[in-house]
Amino acid sequence: MNSSLLQLGTSGFEETLIRSAIIIILGFSIICINGTFVFTFFKSSIFYRDPRYILYVHLVMNDILMVGVSVSLYVMSFSLQNVNLCVCCLLLFIASTTHKNTPLNLAGMAVERYIAICKPLHHPQICTVRRTYVLICLIWGAGCIPPLTDLIIALIIRPFSIFDSITYCASSFLYSSLYHEQRNMAVQCIYMSLVWIIIFFTYCRVLVTARKMSTDKVSAKKAQSTILLHGVQLLLCMLSYTTPVLDIILVLIIPTQKRNIVFCTYLLTSIVPRLLSPLIYGIRDQTFVKHLRKNFLGKILVVRIESGK
Repeated sequence: MNSSLLQLGTSGFEETLIRSAIIIILGFSIICINGTFVFTFFKSSIFYRDPRYILYVHLVMNDILMVGVSVSLYVMSFSLQNVNLCVCCLLLFIASTTHKNTPLNLAGMAVERYIAICKPLHHPQICTVRRTYVLICLIWGAGCIPPLTDLIIALIIRPFSIFDSITYCASSFLYSSLYHEQRNMAVQCIYMSLVWIIIFFTYCRVLVTARKMSTDKVSAKKAQSTILLHGVQLLLCMLSYTTPVLDIILVLIIPTQKRNIVFCTYLLTSIVPRLLSPLIYGIRDQTFVKHLRKNFLGKILVVRIESGK
């Protein structure tokens, strides 16, 4: 019997180790790939004056921060059973805020494209660099409201000394620890509905305007592709909001596979979309790709030539 328990414990440890390795490798890859886009942005001054690229690189940096914190929470759930509550709240605060920033950033990009195509004469006056940074500050302010509200409520109903206590900190706390799940789901539905309305309205106007102004079908097709791209980005972002519901439904259907279900839903809804969304948008932009090749592909060729000598 002891040997059977030992084999079970070893098997569980190996399974946990493999899962953690997969999450860490994927998270590190996402951070490195998205980091190349951030490096390209700061390396090329041409992007500093364009609100579209500023909003895009903010989207990428926000996802880098979210993935880093999310992976850290996932690893901590296995490696550190006792974490200071203050540290845990800080990590959850950052994860929750960055999680809500992504759809708001997409809505901002939608409005910017609407003004650029439908009101091109007013675009330089409306979409300035200064106003873009103000918008980013507002995005962070709006993203901070839900976790900040929960933190204030916790400070009111609990003694301040509770933050000196030790707790179990895990990525699942994003949906249950600091706030009630039912209220959170209702807020998320309202939140995402507003974003959908903004994107649907702005890009329908963009599509109609592009078709009226274009002399051929190329411009209209490009505008339509942009609409579909942002729709895909928003859908990928919305996947992470479905994690608690998917976990509950799938666990009820297959109760014996709870650990595998939680791992797969977390991987597919929270990690993978953070790689696909910025990568698709960045590679599609010819200007960004040009500078990306210049900064990285050119250096690789130079290194190879020098090593060949």
